[in-house]
Amino acid sequence: MPSQLEKCATFAELHNSPTAWIIPNPWDVGSAKLLQGLGFQALATTSSGFAYTRGCADGEVNLEEKLEHCRALAAATTIPLNADFENGFAEEHNALSANIESLLGTGIAGFSIEDYSREEHKVVDFYEAVDRIQVAVQTIAESNIPIVLTARAENLLRGVDDVDDTIKRLNAFAVAGADVLYAPGIRSLEHLKIISSQVDKPLNVLASLMPDATVADFTRAGASRISVGGALNYAAVNPVIAAGKEMLEHGSFGWLQSLARGAEIKQLFSNEDAK
Repeated sequence: MPSQLEKCATFAELHNSPTAWIIPNPWDVGSAKLLQGLGFQALATTSSGFAYTRGCADGEVNLEEKLEHCRALAAATTIPLNADFENGFAEEHNALSANIESLLGTGIAGFSIEDYSREEHKVVDFYEAVDRIQVAVQTIAESNIPIVLTARAENLLRGVDDVDDTIKRLNAFAVAGADVLYAPGIRSLEHLKIISSQVDKPLNVLASLMPDATVADFTRAGASRISVGGALNYAAVNPVIAAGKEMLEHGSFGWLQSLARGAEIKQLFSNEDAK
C-alpha cells in the first residue's frame, strides 16, 4: 500500500498531464474499488453520492461522517483520493483549520473547499472566500503533508450567473495558494474556454453538466481534470428504481437479465493494484 505522501506525489504529478484526465466519483468502498480495478488513476468523493448512502440530501452529512467516509475510501484503495470537503464544515477560521487538520489525517491526497455557506445558503463574500483558502493553505503547510488543494467557485452552480466574478475568484484563489481551480457550474465549452484562458492553474470541470462533450473536447477547451460529481451514483440508482417499479407494477423480474457478473466484480475487487 503506498503511503499518504506517495499518493500525494502521484496526485500532484497527474495534474502535469498535457491532456485532460478523468477523476471519477465513487460513493462507497465498493464503487471506489470497482473504479480503481477498471484502471482509473485517482478518485474523488462526492458529497451528494455519499449523502445518498446515508439516506439524506446533499449537505446534510456531518463532519464525523465525512471523515470516516474519507478514511474508509483512502484505506480501501491504493490510488490518490480527493475529498469533497464542502465548505469545511465550519464558518469560523479556527474551526475550519481544525477540521482540515482532521481531514488530513484520513489518508487523502487532496481536497476541495467551496465558497458557499451551507448555514446561510449563499455564496461567501469574495474577500472572506479568499481568506478561507488562505486558512486551508496555511493549515496544509503546517501539516508537512503535500496535499493538493482545490478551490471551488460556486456562484455559477448557485444561481449567480457571473463569469467575470468566477474568473476573479479563481484567480484570487490561485494567488492565495490553491493548486487546482474548479467552477462546477460551467455549462458550455465556450464558457470553459473563456475561463480557462484567464487562469493559470489546472482547472477541474464537471462533465455531468456537458454530457455531449468528450475528453478531447475538454482538453481543447482548457480543462485539466474531469469529474462527474454524483452522476455515477445516480446512474447506479436508476436501475434499482426501475427494477422496483417493474416488480411492484408488473410482478415481473425482467431486470434480472441485466445483472453485473459476480466473477467480474470479484476480479475488479481483487485487482493487483488494489492490494
